[in-house]
Parts: sequence; C-alpha cells; structure tokens
Amino acid sequence: MTYVPWTREEIAKTIADDIWDGAIVNIGIGMPEMVAGFLPADKEIILHSENGLLGMGPAPAADAVDPELINAGKQPTTVLPGACFFDHATSFAMMRSGRLDIAIMGAFQVSEHGDLANWSTGKPGAIPAVGGAMDLAAGARQVFVMMDLLTKKGESKLVPECTYPLTGLACVTRIYTDLAVFDVTPKGVSVRARVEGLSLDALQGLVPVRLAEGI
Repeated sequence: MTYVPWTREEIAKTIADDIWDGAIVNIGIGMPEMVAGFLPADKEIILHSENGLLGMGPAPAADAVDPELINAGKQPTTVLPGACFFDHATSFAMMRSGRLDIAIMGAFQVSEHGDLANWSTGKPGAIPAVGGAMDLAAGARQVFVMMDLLTKKGESKLVPECTYPLTGLACVTRIYTDLAVFDVTPKGVSVRARVEGLSLDALQGLVPVRLAEGI
C-alpha cells in the first residue's frame, strides 16, 4: 500500500492540537513558525518569542503588516490582547528559568536519547545559527521538534547518536515529522502516529533506531 507524507501544514496543525490549554510556548525559527497559524480557538495558548514578546499572534494578512512587529525569525507577526514587550535579558531569563512549558524547534538531527542538533552541520564554512536554541533546549519543560524525517539524500534525521554539533542533551520530548510522530521515552523511541499506509516495518526500514508502538 502506498502512503502520502503529511504536509508541513498538517504537521503544524497536529502540533497545535497537541498543545494543552494554558501552555506558554516558544515557537522557533523556520518550519515551527507555521504552528502559530493553527492554534485552536478554544484554547488559551500564550506564545513567547525570544526577541522580547509574550502574547504573539498569527502571521498578519499581507495588507496588515506592521514593520515594527516581528518574531525571532524577523517575520511579520501580530500581538493578542494583553501582549507585552521586554528586552532580551528578560526574555532569556524566562527561557532559562523553566517558565516555558514547550519549545518547538527544527532540527538537523535528533538522537534516540533525545539529544538535539539544530544549530550547525559542522561543515567548513557553515554559518552557525545557535541563537537561543541552547537556552530553550535546557530551559523549556518540554521540547517538540518539527522536521522532515529524511534528508534530501534519504538519510534519517532520527539517529542512534547525533553526528552534528549538539544543542542539548536528552532534551527532546516529541518529534513531529512528515511520516510519523515519535515520543522519546526512557524505554526508547515510541511511534505515536504514522501516515496512513506506512507500516511499522516499513517505517523501521527508514530509521536506524529501534522503534516500538505504545511504550
């Protein structure tokens, strides 16, 4: 049976649906920025942006862009009623002190132990872009990763051990990809969901990490 990978919009909606009511969430640069546009209206979810904003809203319509309102990725954003602004020192203090319930980040690699590599490939000439990723990885109560499961070369980004420079150790809680959603548990990597038509055996053939369901 053939299968169709989830789109990035579908992944973002899945993440948004999994965020609990009342959570304070940091949305990282890149793919995770899409999550802000899918937050359920019946939940109060407070978004934090590391450039100094609490109460961030979704991306604005093209004719409603305020050039003075941007997120950490320098993309236009909006603010919700009750939002507040602050300096980087305050923002990073929030990130480091455990006040964020969830950090949603992209990744180059995630290990089966939950180690995260997302700021550099380590290649000569690669532009480092660590930003606040290390602070988020260490300080957030849970870390969700949003990424494609495979590289353009077909190599798995879920690996036994990260080979790229690390952002954080044993920090990733859940991994959302275009083929499956994984939980990182003390007993190993558990498959929380997978695209229709993709068997566990077929998924295992793509990933060099032992997978199980329901652990």
